[in-house]
Amino acid sequence: MTMAAVADPQTPAEWVAEEMPRLVELYEELHADPELSFEEFESARRMAAQLTAAGFQSVSTQIGGTGVVGVLENGDGPVVLVRADIDALPVEEKTGLAYASTKRVTDASGQEVSVMHACGHDMHMTVWSGTAAYLATHRDQWSGTVVFIAQPAEERGAGAAAMLADGLYERFPKPDYCLALHVKGELPAGTIGSCSGYALGNVDSVDITVRGKGGHGSTPHLTHDPIVLASRIVVALQTIVSREIPPMEDGVVTVGSFHGGAKHNIIPDEVGLKITVRSYKPEIRKTILEGIRRTALGEAAAAGFPEHLMPLVVVRENEFTPATYNTPELVTRIDDRFRKVLGKDSVVPVEPVMGGEDFGRYGPAADCPSYIFWLGVSPQSLWDASQLPDGAPCPSMHNSRFAPDAKRSIQ
Repeated sequence: MTMAAVADPQTPAEWVAEEMPRLVELYEELHADPELSFEEFESARRMAAQLTAAGFQSVSTQIGGTGVVGVLENGDGPVVLVRADIDALPVEEKTGLAYASTKRVTDASGQEVSVMHACGHDMHMTVWSGTAAYLATHRDQWSGTVVFIAQPAEERGAGAAAMLADGLYERFPKPDYCLALHVKGELPAGTIGSCSGYALGNVDSVDITVRGKGGHGSTPHLTHDPIVLASRIVVALQTIVSREIPPMEDGVVTVGSFHGGAKHNIIPDEVGLKITVRSYKPEIRKTILEGIRRTALGEAAAAGFPEHLMPLVVVRENEFTPATYNTPELVTRIDDRFRKVLGKDSVVPVEPVMGGEDFGRYGPAADCPSYIFWLGVSPQSLWDASQLPDGAPCPSMHNSRFAPDAKRSIQ
């Protein structure tokens, strides 16, 4: 957006200080009432109410499921999309906070689970709400259009795709820039973590069904043992990254589940492998996925398995989350602004991570620059202790003891 030259008698810091009690109260309400992916009905209602109260000209709900879209037009200028994700995780909270979640629900599989904002989306929603309110009440300081979206199901890597498929860019102004933030427990509250270029990875889920011919454990020669074959596949997969992609490129292949058999002396007919694959560049992703398929089939052939018992390799394309790329020019521009407003030491460089974040869909879909930055949230005392030689790491995302310093983080 274009910033106007008109000075406001109330500084942003003064406005935040005035609004802080309301924002902290909102944060605590959101934290105490988390909701799982695509079930964020109350969270969506709260976010829509925040935008309406702020004076957004249009507020739409049920976009891509439980998504919310608010539009605020303010003269000529670029269109800026600002995203917050709103879902929580099936984690039992152990923070001991007065406003800790005690919520238990039945998830989509029928299992009763605890629910917690263990990934900090409650902080995302709070900062998003405060930013929306500030822009709406200080229109003399900027011009352009802002599109605020509250996105469901980031934890499932599905919410961004659902909102785009529901016509996000056809029904609402198409952005010229896309912005978001994500909390980071490894940084103290009051700091911003900046990463230019690739910031978060491609995430793929791969299922391999290793088929065999079962039998008695005392006569393995009469079987095609899928447990031995699956073991060979697991070991062979580790050479894809070490031997098939260039040493300076990044990739991860992790087998997270190995299931087969039920008794000591029975060779089963089948073993299931579940694999997570991480990468940054599209060509590296392609190499790894092709390597997984080739390795599974090749190991089966080497073990003498017949054609009708070749492993079945399925890449779950509907669960794919693309890498998030921070446009370097936009990163530099915004980081300079952060330093001017928050102080020159407030922005610290951070390394890219292989975690997934479906915010990476918005920029490419609009062919525009994008930037997701990290918001430090750890209490200063915990962070200081973590820097000691024997210090324990600060609790971070997906941890049952993850407890941001609410006030300092919101500021």
